[in-house]
Amino acid sequence: MTPLADAQPRREGLAIGLAAENGEWHRARLLAAFRARGVEPVLFSLADVAVVTGGGEPLRIPGFEGGLPDGVLLRTISGGTFEATTLRLGVLHALVAAGVVVWNSPVSIERSVDKSMTSLLVQRAGLPTPDTFVVSSREAAAAIVAREARPDAPLVLKPLFGSQGEGLCLIARAEDLPEPEAVSRVYYLQRFVPRIGGSWHDYRVFVCDGRVVAGMVREGQGWITNVHKGGRPHPWQVPATAAALALAAAQAVDVAYTGVDLIDDGAGGYLVLEVNSMPAWNGLQKVTDADIAAAIVDGFLKAVHAARGLQLAAAS
Repeated sequence: MTPLADAQPRREGLAIGLAAENGEWHRARLLAAFRARGVEPVLFSLADVAVVTGGGEPLRIPGFEGGLPDGVLLRTISGGTFEATTLRLGVLHALVAAGVVVWNSPVSIERSVDKSMTSLLVQRAGLPTPDTFVVSSREAAAAIVAREARPDAPLVLKPLFGSQGEGLCLIARAEDLPEPEAVSRVYYLQRFVPRIGGSWHDYRVFVCDGRVVAGMVREGQGWITNVHKGGRPHPWQVPATAAALALAAAQAVDVAYTGVDLIDDGAGGYLVLEVNSMPAWNGLQKVTDADIAAAIVDGFLKAVHAARGLQLAAAS
């Protein structure tokens, strides 16, 4: 890793960390955007951060020996056990408490990676979203399925923590429910939204720093339309109603940059499906002229400069 003295760019004078060890394509795009703005970020993994007490700054981040960065941009959080994930989120909370700008913030990540909390916050904000039921026992889930589902109108069972269409299944009967261990003892059930028109499709709206950057239609062979699962991205000029809903959803969950998933409600409007705090955008980038990585980096650096300005003002 590059030491801090070499990592700080001359023009901007910023010490920036980039946690993007998973996904070479996204990392390359973000690096190019930083470098185009005269910033050379230090690449590091949260898995390599240590907490060491007994003298000096307890957080020891590779590439920032003797201090902390001005900002950290997160593309990914290293996978691992519950304990490892707790430690990594704790590191992010400690950075925020020390005045470091972290995008997305650990609070935002916790809210969006937990689908039940996303659903709760979206509902509290009064935004349209499919009816959702989250319970901890198979008996409670079976009662919901018996009451709410039927063969031609199943419920969607989703993993509480999951992305890219992994682990989704349709539940039409109580006996279709998996055992508690298979869902980590949490049943997240959402009302299935039937397709509108001739194809299975939904929408992704990319929001950054309070504005809509780009959008796409995702079309699938079946009801799971994620690009990772074979969905096809198509250009989409985001209508004003969809843009307003995506912006409101991002605000409800309080994410700095996000991919908001929408679906037709059958009445000319949209429903919020998910709000993602670590969204991939390689599929979206194929169908838009907007430079998504540049939008993220610009919004992030704007936030870092604003925070540094406040710190300098407080110190003077």
